[in-house]
This record gives sequence, structure tokens and C-alpha cells, in this order.
Amino acid sequence: MDTITHTLFGLAIYGAIDKSGLSKQERRAYLITAVGASQIPDIDVISKLWDQEGLYQMWHRGITHSVFLTPVWAGLFLLLSRLLFKTGGGKLFLIAWAAVLIHNTSDLFNAWGTGYLEPFSTMRVTFGTIPIVDLVFWVIIGGAFIAARKNRTKAPRYFRGAWVLIGLHVLLQSTQGYILYQQYSQEYDQVALSAEFVPWTFSVITKSDDTVSIYGDGLFKAKEKLISLTSAEDADLEQLFSKRPEAKTLYEWSPFVVVVNDDTRIGIYDPRFYRNGQSFLFEYIEKTQR
Repeated sequence: MDTITHTLFGLAIYGAIDKSGLSKQERRAYLITAVGASQIPDIDVISKLWDQEGLYQMWHRGITHSVFLTPVWAGLFLLLSRLLFKTGGGKLFLIAWAAVLIHNTSDLFNAWGTGYLEPFSTMRVTFGTIPIVDLVFWVIIGGAFIAARKNRTKAPRYFRGAWVLIGLHVLLQSTQGYILYQQYSQEYDQVALSAEFVPWTFSVITKSDDTVSIYGDGLFKAKEKLISLTSAEDADLEQLFSKRPEAKTLYEWSPFVVVVNDDTRIGIYDPRFYRNGQSFLFEYIEKTQR
């Protein structure tokens, strides 16, 4: 998910807590913990500063998003709360743990995916059933904020209701995505999903032999082939990988790629992010460089 959504998740966690009887310092500790722990896995973006081998694509949402690291992040925020606010306890630890789990797990549902099982598996886990920016989440949490301002005594109840609605939204989207995936996988060798910003609509990306086809499909949308792409599967990618190591990382990171081999360049791109005639995840070299 995007940074704004993760921030809203943290605020919604804080909002769902019954804070009656808490001191001012405890409230501050809970707020910083809920929001901070909702953001901390994305600290991996700083790895871009020292990446010299084109590995950032694999590092981002990698080990920092591992489910096995979640209690470590939670423990870190518990320690910070003790140092900064002189408070702690099991409840604070559970809040931090829940925030990190929600971050890492929610990222599984969009096309980018995460290294959820690192370091025991390098597999990039991705469902593609929720867009990276999902305005439905914003609307639900925004509604809870408005309701809470009108009746502060019932604020935790409103935010807990928001979490129920978020869960239902993810369930409905993912159930539909699963059904579409099963339908297309009976016809094509490889299938990937990429949820659109409009709820209940998907891009379904398929590959058989050297043909990649992208379809628009959904609950209220008739199946429509958007484009067919031809992948140069016989192209030798060794020089591309040696000159552009980011390309090798992309090749290993993506479920499948489209290979471009024309008169001017050789490269690969991830068709899940294909928009307006190009994919923003495209690594290539000019043939004049060979």
C-alpha cells in the first residue's frame, strides 16, 4: 500500500483503542507506536542509497516485510516507548505488532507483493487483488474519523466498525480475484492479477508461449481483451543482465516478463504495470552499447 494508506491504518488502530483512563504520556506512546509501526517496514527505501548491484527491486518490500521480523519491530517500538515516554507493557507491544502485521499483510494483496517469508524463502508473495492506492480504505477510515468527531465517546466503536468494513472489502475483492484467476488459469500457462482503482475491476495478465495478453474483467465489467503483446522468448539476455543488473533482478522478481528485442534495444518489462503503451518497470539497453 502507499504511505498515506499505511498512515491511515496506524491512525485507525489508535482510534480503535479505548483510551479512557490513559495518561497523556501513555496516549502519546500509543499514537507514536500505532503510526510508527504502521510505517516502519518501508524503512527499506533507504537501501537505494547504497545499492550498487541493481538489487533494490528485490530489497524493497523484502526482509523488512517478513512476517518473521514483525515481533522484532514491535519490540523496537516497545523499547522506544520506554525510553521516550517511560511507559510500556504487553498491550503496547500488541498494538505495535498488530500495526506491523497489518502493514506487511496488506502489501501482499497488491501487485508489488512482499518477501513475506524471507529469509526462509525468496518467493515474492503477491495476490494482486487490491490496488496499491485503494480509495475505498480512505473512504471507510475517513467516515470513521467524521463519526468520531461528532461523538468522541463512541470513537473506538466507529473505528472498530471501520476495520470490519475494511476486512469485508478485502474479502470481497480477493474472492472475486481468486475466481477470475481460476477461470483464466484453465486456459493460459501463466496468470497474474492487478487490481484497478475502480472497485471490483481487474487487469488479468496471461501468458502462453510467447504471447502475453491483458484483459479487463470484473464483477460489473464484461471481459475485454485490452492488448496482446509478443515476447521475444528466444532472445539472449546475458548481455542485458551484465550491463543492466536491474534487469536480472526484475526477471527474478516478476511472475513473468515480456522480452523486447528490436532493432534499437533489448530489454524486459513486467506486464502487470503496462499502461498507455509501456510499463514503468522496464529495464533495457540500447543495442549501440553492445
